[in-house]
Amino acid sequence: MATSPMRSFDPRRVGSLECRAWETYYRRKWGPFLVASVGLVRSAFRMSWPRTLVGAWLVLRANQVWAPYPENDPNGARELMRRFYALVVADGNIDLDPVEAARREVHWWHVHRVHQREDGVTEASLVDAVADLYAYVYAVPGTTVRDAARLRVAAMGLSDAWVAAGCSLSDPTLVEERRTLIASYSALRAAIDTADVAGTRHASASRQVRPD
Repeated sequence: MATSPMRSFDPRRVGSLECRAWETYYRRKWGPFLVASVGLVRSAFRMSWPRTLVGAWLVLRANQVWAPYPENDPNGARELMRRFYALVVADGNIDLDPVEAARREVHWWHVHRVHQREDGVTEASLVDAVADLYAYVYAVPGTTVRDAARLRVAAMGLSDAWVAAGCSLSDPTLVEERRTLIASYSALRAAIDTADVAGTRHASASRQVRPD
């Protein structure tokens, strides 16, 4: 079976674009957010351009219906992300349930929001939520993506601090956030590569050891 192109993303580009997406999201700059989303979807999921453009629009709409606090629309966000992951599946070489992927995606959004604004959710719970999404979407053991999840949660903390400080574009916290996201995606790419090498070796051994 061919390997999905989304498993060979560029961590530096994806991390930089996600930082830009977070920055524009919190400043409610939806036009620039859409531009960042197009680049992020293209770089992270490696879909065709037509599906990339539709997918970026779905991500924008999902974030818009999720954004209001406390009266947002989690069901609407899940449905939009279901449609997004259905596009990812339709583009080929990936086997997942769009409903389950969307559920895990919006679940970490929820855990982050509670952790950011309320009490009762630990940072470890947020790491678990992100790792669960990674493990499902990339079909890798959850233990192998925990470093990537921890770094992404650390980037969320930097983003939260930047928001609390007023969302200034000159705040050096943004630079540190970008570096941390790049490190997170580098760790994720390493976990994916390790799983792919192990899978290739297993497949090769299976072909060599055949019953007479």
